[in-house]
Amino acid sequence: MSIVVVGISHKTAPVEIREKLAFAESRLPEALRSLADGQTINEAVIVSTCNRVEVIAATKTQFDGDTLISHLHQFLHGFHRCEPAMLTKHCYSHADLAAIGHIFRVTSSLDSMVIGEPQITGQVKEAFHAAQEHGSVGHTLTRLMNRAFAVAKRVRNETAIGSNAVSISFVAVELARKVFESLNGATVMLVGAGEMAELAAKHLLSCGANKILIANRTYENATKLAEEMKGEPVRFEDFERRMPEAEVVICSTGAPNYLILPAQVKRALAVRHNRPMLIVDISVPRNVDPAINQLDNAFVFDVDDLASIAESNLAERQREAQRAELIIVEEANRFIEVLSEGDINAVIGTFRQQAGALAFAELERSRKRLGDLSQQQEEALRVMVNAIVNKFTQPVIKQLRESENGHSPYLSVWREMYPHDEDKK
Repeated sequence: MSIVVVGISHKTAPVEIREKLAFAESRLPEALRSLADGQTINEAVIVSTCNRVEVIAATKTQFDGDTLISHLHQFLHGFHRCEPAMLTKHCYSHADLAAIGHIFRVTSSLDSMVIGEPQITGQVKEAFHAAQEHGSVGHTLTRLMNRAFAVAKRVRNETAIGSNAVSISFVAVELARKVFESLNGATVMLVGAGEMAELAAKHLLSCGANKILIANRTYENATKLAEEMKGEPVRFEDFERRMPEAEVVICSTGAPNYLILPAQVKRALAVRHNRPMLIVDISVPRNVDPAINQLDNAFVFDVDDLASIAESNLAERQREAQRAELIIVEEANRFIEVLSEGDINAVIGTFRQQAGALAFAELERSRKRLGDLSQQQEEALRVMVNAIVNKFTQPVIKQLRESENGHSPYLSVWREMYPHDEDKK
């Protein structure tokens, strides 16, 4: 079985090229049927996002990698009616071990525009589920894609690739977590309603904040956003009066001057009995006087501060990506080794069949001693024996499936003990 990948990404092609090769959801079934024709290609998954288009294919034929890659180029050329020269210039391709490593790398977000972003894993899962739904994947790509998701989880668990925020909105959440031990029950106030501020507020709510106040110069806009976010609209002239309620204030307006001044925050802190306040200023020009930072228990960050933290975190992610690469190489080598050993389902099926045959042979041997039995009693006996076989074999099958992922040294022994018919040839 050979596995190949052909694709383009944000690294190899500008958006005007990527959009020419993108697969519309409505045409995906047609594309998968055309690709997995059972002649050259037996299994296929198509990943199509804003940043990449990839065709993943597996075949049982004896074609070499170059021939299969050429076949995928022809498929893309025919399906999208694009120039072959464009594919040659912008597409990358990988075969077998390199293809497996690439799929693991993409699914683990090591090849993403923002390293460590979690969306790509979900997008690859959606692509795989679509391929399952349209019947274009079999055992090989099912094993490969499931392993890719497991590798992505391992990378996320064993490295810090996703732990440092790299977007402005998430950095605001990270800062809030550092200022406050917990965000549970916290109140967030939005002054203005820029898109980034709104996104940050949503992240804060998802992290435990339970109340949001929205102040806007246009009260109708505050009311509309409050309805969307299940918050409370606040008239703009009242924002100072309500500010002491908020642990986090996010300011994002188009005002050309400072709207939040040291004297206002000083009064708010007095009402709060000096409990800390985090004020995030995403406005340009700034709307929060930086002199507020001189007040005890007031913490002000502007958009440059957030960008600086995001950039630092991105550098940390890139360092973690080097550790993640070691995991990818290890997992890809392990997977191709296991893949070369053949179909584990054949071993499991043979084991289950032989265990069942043995149990029912013993039943038949003892059957005469039981005398005449009714049809219901006969059926009850067979159900009981089958249940015993299931309980006996299930832990072993579980161990074998884990072995498929390379976690057991006993897999080859099992293959020798329970060879499939094809193995006996």
